[in-house]
Amino acid sequence: MNKIIEFLNEAKVYYLATLENNQPRVRPFGAATEYNGRLYLSTSNDKNVFKQFIENPKIEMSGMAKGKWIRISGIAVVDENLYAKQAMLDANPFLKGKYSIDDDKFTVFYVDNMTAILYSNTEEPIELR
Repeated sequence: MNKIIEFLNEAKVYYLATLENNQPRVRPFGAATEYNGRLYLSTSNDKNVFKQFIENPKIEMSGMAKGKWIRISGIAVVDENLYAKQAMLDANPFLKGKYSIDDDKFTVFYVDNMTAILYSNTEEPIELR
């Protein structure tokens, strides 16, 4: 899991895809953390991305750093645990200007049944865990 988080931090911006009425929707994300051995992301529960993964929890992400790119797929699972929210805020201090642990809109979610593959034009793909 550390390699996945490290890569996402190097990429700084990665793109999360959801589905809305059979139409793919992609948007940038930039905050991730590991909590209880899982990849966690955050959003606001009033955003379309939240509504989309509640309707259809299948997601994919992709980001690029140092000539390599990662593709992550899985199921988005909302976690209301305050410790998970605090872990996200601690790992991404810039979020503290936008959210607080008791903010009703601040939502964290993890990627369940996750597959993460690192690609390169010069090397064979590697599955990261």
